[in-house]
Amino acid sequence: MEKETRAVFIGGVQVGGGAPVVVQSMTNTKTTDIEKTCAQISRLAQNGCELVRVAVPDEESVQALAGILKETPIPLIADIHFDYRLALGSIAAGVHGIRINPGNIGSPKRVEAIIKAARERNIPIRIGVNSGSLPEEKIKEFGSPGAEAMVDTLADYVRFFEEREFFHIKLSVKSTSVLETITANREVSSHFPYPIHLGLTEAGTLRRGLVNSVAALAPLLLDGIGDTVRISLTEDPACEVRATWDLLRAVGLRRRGLNIYSCPTCGRCEIELEKMVKEIEKATEGIQKDLNIAVMGCSVNGPGEAREADLGLAGGRGFGVIFSKGKPLGTYPADKLIQVFVEKIKEFPG
Repeated sequence: MEKETRAVFIGGVQVGGGAPVVVQSMTNTKTTDIEKTCAQISRLAQNGCELVRVAVPDEESVQALAGILKETPIPLIADIHFDYRLALGSIAAGVHGIRINPGNIGSPKRVEAIIKAARERNIPIRIGVNSGSLPEEKIKEFGSPGAEAMVDTLADYVRFFEEREFFHIKLSVKSTSVLETITANREVSSHFPYPIHLGLTEAGTLRRGLVNSVAALAPLLLDGIGDTVRISLTEDPACEVRATWDLLRAVGLRRRGLNIYSCPTCGRCEIELEKMVKEIEKATEGIQKDLNIAVMGCSVNGPGEAREADLGLAGGRGFGVIFSKGKPLGTYPADKLIQVFVEKIKEFPG
């Protein structure tokens, strides 16, 4: 059951307060390259990204924000470390949210200056704590940079913000450890009413990153924990967005775009299924209809499973059968099968 948290608004996007879990990603372009950054944000949005974060490591990046804000189709969050003046400049430029780790900003007065500026612009601040950047005293106190140290550090920061009557906050605790991430976020959820951003920091490349992220995030989402989500990958950020949507669909929280599933193949397979599925995925990448698409490789389970989908394909030796809602639409030669199937997907209402 979803835990309802306080609502905050990042641009026009509601986070928490009963709103659907929001899909987030981060650009990997140089923020100073306005053209490339805007192009990547546009592509992320086309793939379903609803909030995007950009790195702001220097004054040149701050100066680039105005140009990016003119073009971005989704709310923009500035990621700030170390220099509070970069946060102030980003807020003045008009970003829709700020992400900081108060522990690396410096003196309390500098954090207070960020709070004051965010209050004036009515934008939220995400308080981010990572296992790799905890205060040394916390690591010594708890013996490791694990869940206890992360949650205790976050509690100190939240108290600081609350004492200054700033409640327009979102929280995140991230670790490279799946189990520590789960434990920490459950603790945060039980102690604080604020929306939570979920992610596994430095998750890894595509295969390992997906496995680790799903292992960490699915249990939390099924517990009703999490208001924004990012699957972090050493990969094209668009892959993060598509993977996040796949995860949210799998746990029954959001549905967007095609759900393409296929059999793992075996000795009965009579077609080049792996190649076929990849070609179908590529050809339908921009389609956002909420459809279940089955691509099966043989005549044993293929026809039955394909019939369960909105559109299904069951391959045979040199041919394939296409189904729609359980009814066969026709049998097609192998060299025409993908073309016809993609056309059927595009034509299908949804």
